[in-house]
Amino acid sequence: MAILAMLGTAGCSLMPSSGPEDHVIKSEITQAGPDYGLVKLTAPVVDILKEYGPGAIAGSFPDNRPPASIKFGIGDVVSVTIFEAAAGGLFIPAEAGVRPGNFVQLPNQNVDSAGNITVPYAGAVKAAGRTPGEIQQDIVRSIGNRAIEPQVVVALITQNTSLISVLGEVNTPQRLQANAAGEHVLDVISRAGGIKGQGYETWVTLERNGKRATVPFGALVYQPANNVWVHPNDTIYVYREPQVFLAFGAQGQQGQFTFDMWKINMAQALGKAGGLLDAQAEPKGVYVYRREPRELAERLGVDCSKYVGPLVPIIYNVDLRDPAGFFLATKFEMRDKDVLFAANAATVDSAKWLQYVRLVIATANDTTVAANNTQILRINLKQ
Repeated sequence: MAILAMLGTAGCSLMPSSGPEDHVIKSEITQAGPDYGLVKLTAPVVDILKEYGPGAIAGSFPDNRPPASIKFGIGDVVSVTIFEAAAGGLFIPAEAGVRPGNFVQLPNQNVDSAGNITVPYAGAVKAAGRTPGEIQQDIVRSIGNRAIEPQVVVALITQNTSLISVLGEVNTPQRLQANAAGEHVLDVISRAGGIKGQGYETWVTLERNGKRATVPFGALVYQPANNVWVHPNDTIYVYREPQVFLAFGAQGQQGQFTFDMWKINMAQALGKAGGLLDAQAEPKGVYVYRREPRELAERLGVDCSKYVGPLVPIIYNVDLRDPAGFFLATKFEMRDKDVLFAANAATVDSAKWLQYVRLVIATANDTTVAANNTQILRINLKQ
């Protein structure tokens, strides 16, 4: 009985469990892991979360203007055509009056390692990093006092520098020439043959000048703001990785579950995991574990002074005893690798404790009965 008294003072925390108790999570006290912020799910919280998608490309590349005009680079092949107003000038001889046209086309040439092209009587003309119009004006200025009202047309024949790389899970991975009219991410993926797998398990990464952002493919289709303009020398990487969430606690099933769509909400995730167990779950104790950007955590009212780094551990709590809780759960979007946990009701731990006490008492009774039976047997044997 002394042992039972000692165990009774320890409380129900000694009982087996699939996770922390509801009151422990709400206390925001942790002994071994990182500190965390507890955020109760409300309508204002849901509205704030809508502004923060999973690595939205639109947020990482906010400039929504079309790319600038394509400029020549070292290695590009260009053509130069020079027109004169009449025969007898610098490039059109006098006897060319019977020739159709009053122009001369120079042999195609590469922009050399110094970034120049060569034009007779104009010498080396800077081409790298410049548009055709800028080069044309330079050539006209150089030969204007020697040719007869010259006009120049500079054209890109082979584009070797303003390229867009499309890699990974597309049907035709390749380097594509940038389109002078401008293209969006989906346009370029289409030119590469489209994605190989299902859209809901496909991710797209855009890298530009050392900066990158990744979104689910569905975010490009259903959220047009993410379908940004592609610039020359961008890299688009497409890969497949099913989005998953982990479910633990007082739910019908536990383990890892795939989204099987490009996004799901908390209510759908609960349904996938078999819902809450009626005889075990605490409806006020449904939680989602996630790391959020510091900026978002501060907007949610979390004191971030005790956290180091750009990400803050956050635990979201929804109260499903409140009928409005289910509406909030349908508005709360799950993220890849989220952990969904349903705590046990306090009565469950009490029932476990009582069952344990009953087992100890029954074991003690069995021992007493066995000892009495042994004593009786010895007496019978002596007689």
